Amino acid sequence: MEVAVIGAGGFVGQRLSDLLQADPEITKVSLVDRIEIPSREGTKVETFKGDFSEEALRAEALGGADAVILLASVLGGAAEADYSLARKVNVEQTLDLFEYLSNTAAGTRVVFASTIAVYGKPMPDPVTDSTPFDPSMIYGAQKLMMEVALTNFTRRGWLDGVSIRPSGVMARDGADAALKSAFMSRLFWCVRRGEDIALPVAEDSRTWMASVDNVARNFVHAAKLPKLGDTRAFTLPALALTFGDLVAALRCKFPESRSRITYEPDPELVALFGSYPELQTETADRLGFLRDDTIADLIDGAI
Repeated sequence: MEVAVIGAGGFVGQRLSDLLQADPEITKVSLVDRIEIPSREGTKVETFKGDFSEEALRAEALGGADAVILLASVLGGAAEADYSLARKVNVEQTLDLFEYLSNTAAGTRVVFASTIAVYGKPMPDPVTDSTPFDPSMIYGAQKLMMEVALTNFTRRGWLDGVSIRPSGVMARDGADAALKSAFMSRLFWCVRRGEDIALPVAEDSRTWMASVDNVARNFVHAAKLPKLGDTRAFTLPALALTFGDLVAALRCKFPESRSRITYEPDPELVALFGSYPELQTETADRLGFLRDDTIADLIDGAI
């Protein structure tokens, strides 16, 4: 099986690339990104630097692929700050890629990285597969548009697509401080290194988290799963946990840490990242997608 990953140089993309390379069922891995992709050993890996909208790059990198995993996008706050760029990448280039594949490689498995930002706030408790969508952010609205397009292409037999929605993916070391969610990843590394951190949420604020290892494995599962059924867009399993519980688990994991953790709730950030209900993921569970079973598992898979 040949797999192409677009956006392979990012946090999830790099872990995903390692898993694909180690998978004996995968015979070729094509890695695509606009940035330089860290070199990887192995004869079945080929890297391509460029924009995934380029016709020549598509023909070279995606030709023969049994599955294409699309991670590349303009994320949350960046999409809010630059609507034109977000529309170009998240809508125009993404839809154009779907059309390109449907014309050149009909029936290709396409795994699209969507987002839990398709849900509105406040969320009902619990969130289930039948929870209505009401995205408030440009990023969430654009991802929802592409979910609908990919599902429609699949129903027409043009592609074999699936849109999966990861929750907060932990824990990127050196996460961009400009990202409003950066404090969540920083928490893991601050405790590990004994550094102090002030969290802009309350101790009892609840969020959804999944380790990068868990999320990457679920993208591999989506690429390889023979039969997906009729539901082609769903949320991946994640832990619904309070920051107090996460801090306690990190203290257990790193008992020698001298990190001082304080809570300085910011109402905006509590609303964005600390007001999550319980999460039920019936479709993903039925299809065998994985979860971090405990907070300790989350920590191990994250760092």
